[in-house]
Amino acid sequence: MTDSHATEDDWLIEEDEELPPPVAGGPEPRHWRVLIVDDDVDVHAVTRLALRNVSFKGRELELFSAYSGREGYAILRDTPDIALVLLDVVMETDDAGLILARRIREELDNQIVRVVLRTGQPGQAPEQRVIIEYDINDYKAKTELTTQKLFTTVISSLRAYESLNMLERSRAGLGKILSGATNLYQIHSLREFASGVLHQVSAILDVGADGVLCVMQGGTGATSVVAATGGYAALAESEAMPFEHPLWPAIAKAFAEKKSQFDHPANVLFIHTQENREVAISVSPPWPLAQIQRDLLEVFCQRIAAAFDNLYMFGQLRKAQEATVVALADLAEFRDDTTGGHVRRVQQLSTALAQRVAERGAYADEITPQLLEMIGLASILHDVGKVATPDAVLLKPGPHTPEERVRMREHAGVGQAILERAANMVDGVSYLTYGAQIAGGHHEHFDGNGYPQGLKGRAIPFAARVVAVVDVFDSLLHERPYKDPWPHSEVVQYIRERSGAQFDPEVVAALFDLIERDPSIGHTPAA
Repeated sequence: MTDSHATEDDWLIEEDEELPPPVAGGPEPRHWRVLIVDDDVDVHAVTRLALRNVSFKGRELELFSAYSGREGYAILRDTPDIALVLLDVVMETDDAGLILARRIREELDNQIVRVVLRTGQPGQAPEQRVIIEYDINDYKAKTELTTQKLFTTVISSLRAYESLNMLERSRAGLGKILSGATNLYQIHSLREFASGVLHQVSAILDVGADGVLCVMQGGTGATSVVAATGGYAALAESEAMPFEHPLWPAIAKAFAEKKSQFDHPANVLFIHTQENREVAISVSPPWPLAQIQRDLLEVFCQRIAAAFDNLYMFGQLRKAQEATVVALADLAEFRDDTTGGHVRRVQQLSTALAQRVAERGAYADEITPQLLEMIGLASILHDVGKVATPDAVLLKPGPHTPEERVRMREHAGVGQAILERAANMVDGVSYLTYGAQIAGGHHEHFDGNGYPQGLKGRAIPFAARVVAVVDVFDSLLHERPYKDPWPHSEVVQYIRERSGAQFDPEVVAALFDLIERDPSIGHTPAA
């Protein structure tokens, strides 16, 4: 506030509202944008003269001029952050100002800008009718607007604009928190989750802030960098937070005091979860955080804590599910220790083959991210039904009789039934779901001549069509109780000859793509 306006109206501005000078290196202070809409050039000149030295909270005024309602509308439409409109009523028409006031609220949907109506002819726009019918914030006759009264009107309008703007920013920030927290619940990888946290924090701050997320490990006091952005991206490769890093003192203080630290330029958000995990998020916007930003970030941190715990619980459930799958596969292998390497190779090649089919653009309606993630581990269950096959048949070194072949074939249906019962105990799609499809379908033939159901073409689940190729490919390449290993060239020829009959031709083509990329596939038996 300038001394020239230190009068009885100074109660409008409290002394503690003056802001400190801008921080070195921060952005230049913004102006309060005020639009004068009047067809009288002299009114513009007088208004500019009266407001020439006015400032509020350390920010001066930036004055815009329009000489008609249409021109005022164009400026409001194209110029952001106009805080106040000093609006004449009679301009190109007798009600041009009233029309503009309505267009501001209805067409521009600007409910925040303050509109003060100024008129030299009060009789043409009676005050009571205008205040009721139009969404304006004040009504002044030009004759009563002395320099001091104009000053008072402007300052009170800017104060109201600031309050509304803060409320709107708070609403928008809370909206980002809610949508951000929802998105975070959908992320399963810890690093993806951490990266999502940093991007949501940047969105709340509405700046492209650098950030680094650190997770406290156990009781050792060591920290690991889980995700980092911007200028700190290189830290994501570090196993531990370097003690010599400029951010470390603030992060260490947050962990020691177990609370957030706001000491520009180092701002550290502290998060303590119910599972006793401690997280620190460092953000470095180019200017000090306003109190509303601090409050919003604290709210967001509370949501992050719950999301972090949910992520941990999800991870534990996923590990338990994976452990169940491995245990079932180990049970099936227990009676035939020659197949251990086989199921591991099938797991790796099934994952790579399904991904390659997806890359080729085939079966987009069948291939989902879930399938690509789960098919490898699910594939190790393809022969789990062999637990029901007698040892005399399963481990027989020579050719099987027709009756023994019938007994061997039963393992497909048995495996599918076992896994389907288990999968039905879990909501949604799981490893067991794909395991059941694979166990029951990996001996079906693309032309319909397979078993146990004689399914044909795409009636065979995609996961089973993939494992059908991989299972035969790997079995032929390696020694089994009933056969010696085949040469790689003969195996490739065998697969090629049965493309479109026993095997899905798209899957076969994808396998040959992988072999062309890496000719060693299938050549070196796993230990």
